Amino acid sequence: MEQKTSNDPIKSPVIQEIIMSNRIGAIAVELSKRLDIEPIKALQLFYESKTCENLHNKATGLYLYSDLYIVDDFIAEKTM
Repeated sequence: MEQKTSNDPIKSPVIQEIIMSNRIGAIAVELSKRLDIEPIKALQLFYESKTCENLHNKATGLYLYSDLYIVDDFIAEKTM
C-alpha cells in the first residue's frame, strides 16, 4: 500500500516554520533559566549564534536533536 506524502500537512513549509519557531522559543526559555537572563536576551543571543545557524541548516542534522541538547550545544559554543 503506497502512502501519500505529498499531501502531508506536516511537510508544509508553513507548518515547518511554526514548528521551528516553537522549538526556538522553548530553547530560549531554557537558556534564560540556565543563564539567569531575560528570555528576550536569551532569544537574541541564540539567534546570533552558530548553533542557531546549524539548527536551520538541514545538512548539519542538528534539527533532529532535542531542545535540551541544542541548549547544551549553545552553551558549549559560548564557553569555547
